Amino acid sequence: MTNRSTLVSGKATPRGKFPHIKRAGDFLFVSGTSSRLPDNSIVGAEVDAMGTTNLDIRAQTRAVIDNISDILAAEGATLADLVEISTFLVNMNDFGSYNQVYSEYFDANGPTRTTVAVHQLPHPHLLIEIKAVAYKPQPRAVKES
Repeated sequence: MTNRSTLVSGKATPRGKFPHIKRAGDFLFVSGTSSRLPDNSIVGAEVDAMGTTNLDIRAQTRAVIDNISDILAAEGATLADLVEISTFLVNMNDFGSYNQVYSEYFDANGPTRTTVAVHQLPHPHLLIEIKAVAYKPQPRAVKES
């Protein structure tokens, strides 16, 4: 069984010692992913010259799912290979907008899903984080007889 951890080039560096994705046999485990970019800016978070912050759950949700898609691609997988998603929202009042964007990517045949509210995420501008599990069988070596 293959057991491999990967930091994906071109993605934000994790804020701790963990991989973006881990393969355990035919399963892929995607670490909690946010809308943070490699330069540490956050999609869906704008601060104006007066210090007023505007946070956009729709933009953050899209960016998170797109980041997960890129991370899965490092192992030859796509969003269609996801079997489970766990979503963490800072505010359940964002659930409707999150759900609307989520439905642009997945339907009732998509991954199972759990959504919970959390007190906070690692940065005050983050509204959402998603972790995921995918099933992507590895190519099997053909044995010669």
